[in-house]
Amino acid sequence: MRIAVYPTSANPPTFGHADILLRTTKQFDHVFWAAAMNTEKHYMFKEDVRLQMMTEYVKHYDLNNVTVEAFTGSTIRYVQARKAQVIVKGLRSLDDFQGEFQQAVGNKGIDTEIETFCLFGKPDLFAISSTLVRELAFLGESIADYVLPSVAEIVTAAIKKNPGTSS
Repeated sequence: MRIAVYPTSANPPTFGHADILLRTTKQFDHVFWAAAMNTEKHYMFKEDVRLQMMTEYVKHYDLNNVTVEAFTGSTIRYVQARKAQVIVKGLRSLDDFQGEFQQAVGNKGIDTEIETFCLFGKPDLFAISSTLVRELAFLGESIADYVLPSVAEIVTAAIKKNPGTSS
């Protein structure tokens, strides 16, 4: 069985994240879409809310070969624990490439059997980032072009609950 892990910070997940996920599900028997929980990073959304938003995409696209989970610690150790052969990363820019390249080299130093596959984001989705979505939402602008309606509702509700919190 070909298993991939698509780790993401997705805070919130966007159509750009969903595009990478959809394309990955066509290439692998099973995909773990994993919310990376870095204890030194501040997330606007708590783990359970991030997982809820990610699950909205899985349901929306009817992806039966995807498991949504969260993990802390080393990505490569999480991948090993899931018995996956591949880490999938989405690339939008040269900055993304440089960071992902360094991670891939480090991961190879830990486990030579696990490969990193990089997928380029679609041109019409390049500009979409979680940061952009959060900033637009905080300004009261529509984020409907960037996230699912159900995710937009979660983001909007979170901002109404904590209007002074931005990341």
